[in-house]
Amino acid sequence: MRFSRTAHRLGLRALDYHIRDKKTDVSAAAGHGATPSANPGRTEADKGEAAADGGPALSAAEGGAPKAAGGPTLSAAEGGAPKAAGGPALQKPDEAPEDQSALSAADDDAPPAEDRPPLPEAFVRRMRAQLGDEAEPFLRAYGEPRAYGLRLNSRKLADLAVPEDKLRAMFGLEPVPWCPGGWYYAPETRPGRHPYHAAGLYYIQEPSAMSAAELLAPRPGELVLDLAAAPGGKATQIADRLAGRGLLVANEIHPARARVLSENIERMGIANAIVVSEPPDRLAKRFPVFFDAVMLDAPCSGEGMFRKDPDAVREWSEAAVEACAARQAAILDEAAKMVRPGGRLVYSTCTFNREENEETIERFLQRHPDFELVKALRLFPHRERGEGHFAALLARGEGGGPAEGPAPADRGRKGGRGRADRRGGRESEAFARFRAFAAEALPGFKPDEELPDGGPLAFGQQLWWLPDGGGRFSPRMLDGLRALRPGLHLGDLPKDRFEPAHALALHIRPSAARWTLGFAADAPETAAYLRGEALPADPALSGWGLVTADGLPLGWVKAAGGRVNNRLPKGLRRP
Repeated sequence: MRFSRTAHRLGLRALDYHIRDKKTDVSAAAGHGATPSANPGRTEADKGEAAADGGPALSAAEGGAPKAAGGPTLSAAEGGAPKAAGGPALQKPDEAPEDQSALSAADDDAPPAEDRPPLPEAFVRRMRAQLGDEAEPFLRAYGEPRAYGLRLNSRKLADLAVPEDKLRAMFGLEPVPWCPGGWYYAPETRPGRHPYHAAGLYYIQEPSAMSAAELLAPRPGELVLDLAAAPGGKATQIADRLAGRGLLVANEIHPARARVLSENIERMGIANAIVVSEPPDRLAKRFPVFFDAVMLDAPCSGEGMFRKDPDAVREWSEAAVEACAARQAAILDEAAKMVRPGGRLVYSTCTFNREENEETIERFLQRHPDFELVKALRLFPHRERGEGHFAALLARGEGGGPAEGPAPADRGRKGGRGRADRRGGRESEAFARFRAFAAEALPGFKPDEELPDGGPLAFGQQLWWLPDGGGRFSPRMLDGLRALRPGLHLGDLPKDRFEPAHALALHIRPSAARWTLGFAADAPETAAYLRGEALPADPALSGWGLVTADGLPLGWVKAAGGRVNNRLPKGLRRP
């Protein structure tokens, strides 16, 4: 495997282990009064990997959408949207708060070592028993500075008008050995507050957490599920590996976290992804033996978050470890149901104990003899420069017959107008408006070539591009599901106009626009745009254009009468 070779070459302490023949009864744990929908424990949203340090975390609403005839419904309700007859229930992302202080804490705002609470005595005792001679170096690492990391967006790098060596010097970047594109950064540089973050050039991510998606190794064209995806670190990493081909379904059961996930996928310019908010058991019924690869970054006791999150220390208990292990087993069973024969499943946590890691895998393999352990990785903070992570790659055997998943989507390549025509008159009319807009404002953009396989989805006053994963996913597969982001939001359809979505601005190449206002990232005009202010412009300019920072798109403007009106969504504006 690629990851194995890379880890060996770089000296990564990766554990390949054989599962012992244990007869532990886990039937009670699997049904410990908890269902897979509970999603207990600490998730990435709790880990401080939210949108960024000081950057907006929630997707801005770009107009409401009443129910379309025969189509889905958008709902702002936290508890989910009602099912529309003949279509999916789509949950409308709430607008991000204008008060940025309401957003998640900065990733690089972890407390200094001297201010961290003491480690729980039971945790110390357990780690000494587990690690033996390595326990003391491990415990000493708790008093050392934590690691900070970011992962570059390969799709955006081509447009960056700054040399790579300058970028590295700007943030003090040093490579993360187990992740191509992963970098350590100097915390004082605060990359989450830089305009490059708003443009989606990188994702702020704990370095050791990057190992799980590398172990999954998604390939372009595959159908991939990230079952507990918020806030989006592993989901956006998977999308980067897919390179615009295939399909990513990113799920998060908690609506607020799902909105953070949606915003991060939008910010990174990803078009071949769908964001849903469903319990794992419900997804398993909808998508049995369907996905080529499944990522489960399971909610856990969060022992690997002790250096960056004081609450993780205060909330830890042995009872919490036991409860997390029981619930992880239930969620893992649901994840396994969605892996096709010959497919892959990665289970990962940010905790150290064996109950939630090795023992969870051992019990899983006893329950699922059609899976085998391919590789397991352990990263500890005293061994590697990171907070710690566990990941296990599991492969499902080729037996079991053909996939029994949902009915396949309508076949065809590059949807464009032909796909719109097959979908019906409403999609055809709405997509025709988009094409007319693109011909005027984006003469260098070729929808038939640059959008992923799929077709338009129109409802209310919104137009989306729904990816189909090369003909393997259809709109009806969303029926009844809470979908916050059914693909790429192209724009809104008020009256007879077309107004482009912010997501479209972050997806396209700036060179496709008829005109752009380009500024340096540190220019006052860039800061003014991110605050939502109007910009001066040549009176000859008219219509829609893009604002860029060092070649990276930040969002739309619309020129008229020598004035450029700022069209950055209010929820994304900085104070």
